[in-house]
Amino acid sequence: MFKLHTIVWMVVTSLVPAFQSRAADKPNVLFIAIDDLNHWVGHLGRNPQTRTPHIDRLAEMGVTFTRANCAAPVCNPSRAALMSGMRPGTTGVYDNGQDWKPVIGKDKTLTTQFLNAGYNVFGAGKIYHGSAHRDGEWTEYFDKSGGSKLTLHPSAKDDGVGGIKFGPLSNPDEDMPDYKVVSYGLEKLRAEHDKPFFLAIGIVKPHMPFSVPKKYFDMFPLETIELPPYREDDLSDVPPSGLKMARPEGDHAQMLKSGRWKEAVQGYLATIAFCDAQVGRLINGLNDSEYRDNTVVVLWGDHGWHLGEKHHWRKFALWEEAARTPLIWLAPGLTKAGGVCERPVDHMTIYTTLCDLAGIPIPAHVEGPSIRSLLANPNAVWDQPAVTTFHRYNHSFRSETWRYIQYADGGEELYDHNADPYEWENLADDSQFTSVKAGLSKWTPKKNVAELPRTQGDKGAGKKQRKVASEERQ
Repeated sequence: MFKLHTIVWMVVTSLVPAFQSRAADKPNVLFIAIDDLNHWVGHLGRNPQTRTPHIDRLAEMGVTFTRANCAAPVCNPSRAALMSGMRPGTTGVYDNGQDWKPVIGKDKTLTTQFLNAGYNVFGAGKIYHGSAHRDGEWTEYFDKSGGSKLTLHPSAKDDGVGGIKFGPLSNPDEDMPDYKVVSYGLEKLRAEHDKPFFLAIGIVKPHMPFSVPKKYFDMFPLETIELPPYREDDLSDVPPSGLKMARPEGDHAQMLKSGRWKEAVQGYLATIAFCDAQVGRLINGLNDSEYRDNTVVVLWGDHGWHLGEKHHWRKFALWEEAARTPLIWLAPGLTKAGGVCERPVDHMTIYTTLCDLAGIPIPAHVEGPSIRSLLANPNAVWDQPAVTTFHRYNHSFRSETWRYIQYADGGEELYDHNADPYEWENLADDSQFTSVKAGLSKWTPKKNVAELPRTQGDKGAGKKQRKVASEERQ
């Protein structure tokens, strides 16, 4: 019996170095989620006024995707889809105010796969909607980013126009919740780890209010602000469902009446600049750490944002401004510096690709493909459009050339981005493009389950008030 125990002990101990070696070979992950950041980042070239040197620096370090689109143009379903690997039509989570937890089991989430694979999984800030998270899916979650009172700077006229909130703050950077969240991330990057780690950092800005320390507003003098490209008749060829999403009689009408459109744009640019500074802190922290050469970095925005384009504000639509986001990957040993991928991908690829890069089995429920081949070769063949869904049966398909939108009531929009990058001319009724629409519509999600009910707190309010309340909770 003694000999048998000794033999077993010797076999087990002989395997420990191999186990440790395999664990050490697994890459760490730095997962950077940004709220409400549209494609106004320097390297994407959409808005020449923006200043994002640190995000652009990360893009130069790895591969940036120029046609990345969210799974849903709303915080809650976008994040639920990305973190579960299941599209809105599979879970019924299509909008804010719909609770994802009962329909997305703990066994299905991205963080659970990494925990099960032997990782320590750390989180901070906004990863799910409203910073919601569940015990058992994280090794540790930092939720102590509050405590500092934020006050408008004396130079601010007020807090904005209607539901569009903006204005400079008197506070220093250190008072901002995002600063504290990033500081937590830096602590983890400086720490010694006995396991590979997955570090998720959720930056809330540029989510409204567009209120950050005044020095960021000073970077964009009001007299230099240019409005987004805009046409007065832009909605003349948009079907009723698109008009309903645009709601031109709401935020946009108020903004025009106020005469403060440029101030709102200034606020958004300033808030992006603050966000970029936080990304810079993270990238510097990683580069200064012992983990710089074995850490996969993925940076993504949960959806885009309109600032008056198509007479629309916020997200909640299926056009380019609401659906397109930054997506940057850095995978040591795989990506090459300065990679630019023009292929259209959506955020359903993130879960799968992270598992693929870490050598973790991809669960059967996950619906998106891995883009490992595009990370290795940004010009590799890719035959899929990016698919975005907003409410049941409403889908947008983005190819390299086209955006095709199908609405639940049969309405359609089709835009040729080579000739019309701002989606001003709807070609859906032109018979010569029938085959284009047919080729894209074959990618319509097969599952389109009924919408989950709104939470009890949303039911008692009117539609407009419910929408504003939903925004405020993000």
